[in-house]
Amino acid sequence: MTEKMRRRRIGLVVGEVSGDALGAKLIPALRARFPHDDLEFIGTAGPSLEQQGMESLFPLSEIAVMGIVPVIKKLPSLLRRIGQTAEALIASKPECLIIIDSPDFTHRVAQRVRAALPDIPIIDYVSPSVWAWRPGRAKKMRAYVDHVLALLPFEPEAHQRLGGPACTYVGHPLIERFDELHPTKADQLRRETKPPLVLVLPGSRRSEIARLMPIFGEALALVQNKAQQTFEFVLPAVDHLRHDIETAIKTWPIKPRLVFGEEEKYHAFRQAHAALAASGTVTLELALAHVPMAVGYRVGALEGQIRHFITVSSVVLANLVIGENVVPERIQAACNATQLADDLLPLLSNTPERQRQLQGFDRLDHLMAIEGTSPSIKAAGIIARYMS
Repeated sequence: MTEKMRRRRIGLVVGEVSGDALGAKLIPALRARFPHDDLEFIGTAGPSLEQQGMESLFPLSEIAVMGIVPVIKKLPSLLRRIGQTAEALIASKPECLIIIDSPDFTHRVAQRVRAALPDIPIIDYVSPSVWAWRPGRAKKMRAYVDHVLALLPFEPEAHQRLGGPACTYVGHPLIERFDELHPTKADQLRRETKPPLVLVLPGSRRSEIARLMPIFGEALALVQNKAQQTFEFVLPAVDHLRHDIETAIKTWPIKPRLVFGEEEKYHAFRQAHAALAASGTVTLELALAHVPMAVGYRVGALEGQIRHFITVSSVVLANLVIGENVVPERIQAACNATQLADDLLPLLSNTPERQRQLQGFDRLDHLMAIEGTSPSIKAAGIIARYMS
């Protein structure tokens, strides 16, 4: 560090791995914005942010919990960590605070920081799903969030309609992977060659694997029997769930081929003819890769009650971006082997159902594009405007 470099402190709070990955791309973009300053980041971090030189106040695994029941079980610990994080930020008086995703944790930290340090700008990177449920959150956010950096192109309009803070679409990180998702000529040839390659994507969390694997296995068997042809089933798996997945498929009458790692996963995406997938970000990846899909999801009984409060007609991200429900989705009791097989079968040949999805996916690249930059660089540019 030279004598001319000024130390500048920035608060950065994440609550799980996805936020950690976004933050790790944001830090270099911010450093590029302030090349003559020494930027110091304080808050919570996972492995990716730690590789950027940020130290976490505590291990991210202590707060990275999903679902109502797990959160309730860890509530005393979570509340303690919220208080600890807020106190550390208040004591350090950063120039601005960036909160990334995980609103149940990060927004509570932001509220405490705003109460103690009302002049510090607070930027929320990743909008909560105010367009899907609890829309009143948008207006409440104005009290402690100055700007929302949105990953989905329809979110700025949603915040404006709901009375939320200023909101800018900065781009989804997946748009940086267009080249990895779009099939080459060789990939397209495999996509059109028999046996059709069918992806199986039961989720990346242990709870998803436990609930969806038996249903997906039964659905694939029904598809195989009804179609009366051979398929190549491929299941891109995450390493930390390898044992769970390998144990689950032992009971499947049809065994998919397991692949591991991002490179193998996207290679399979580029060659796939269709997919059976859990609801989540993977549905947007599939849509960008132009892979027609049947989608299902199940949660616990308590979490399942949330569906009664959902205000949108679909939870499939591709449907929301396109503005049309081209992808069928089956939630809770409707997520059963018979229904999923019936949704998947028409996608395996040149049917109106398959063509409808592909025509919808054709519009995604344009809808999600940002001009001449990357999401992290665009996000850093907006954040820089708030730094004194």
